[in-house]
Amino acid sequence: MSSSTVLRIGTVLSLALYLAATAALGTPPDGSASGQAVVDWFTASGGQVRTWAWLLTLFVPCFATVAALVRSRLPAPHRDVFFVGVVAFLAETSVQIWVWAGLSWHAGQLQPTARTLLDVVSFWGPVLNGVTISMLAPVVLLSFGASAVLPRWLGIVGAVALTEQVIETVTVFGQDGFTAPGGPMNLMLGAGLVSVWVLCLGLTVAARPGAPAGAPAPRVPAG
Repeated sequence: MSSSTVLRIGTVLSLALYLAATAALGTPPDGSASGQAVVDWFTASGGQVRTWAWLLTLFVPCFATVAALVRSRLPAPHRDVFFVGVVAFLAETSVQIWVWAGLSWHAGQLQPTARTLLDVVSFWGPVLNGVTISMLAPVVLLSFGASAVLPRWLGIVGAVALTEQVIETVTVFGQDGFTAPGGPMNLMLGAGLVSVWVLCLGLTVAARPGAPAGAPAPRVPAG
């Protein structure tokens, strides 16, 4: 099986696993939930959290493979900044899985103070914006200018997602509702736009031959 085929399959599979995990988790407590409400949700939804954790655990190596193959088809230093962002994304995702799965293990013994730990984990959303910006920005630049090596349309999709991610950093100051840390702006709008970009990037770059380290990347038609 060629690396391009692996990249196409891996891209689609990564997105499918991420979406399935999101669906499995359902609607977790938001920033306005009381400590007891958090305990009640984990007690009732422990199986859902475990399923979510399992699907994301499978997602991590799948997306790591996609990222490595994408990196091999991009020029330096853009590919390196992108890859650093991916490594940080996977590391932060793993920590989030670790904590949420731990809370679900003996949920019946949780105390309302678990609300505080959930608040800490909820800042995964705002902190992740810096990571996704690091992934997006260098690749978006490759679609513009005289030395563009990626299609213009892909750059536009990426620029939309990048702009939203920059704006989304305001969730650091959010309290509740749409802009709460780990709220809908992080988990629905931002994640949705970045997911669309990742899908477009993986499928587009799969059409490019891999380039040896240090070699200039072959161009993709700008149409």
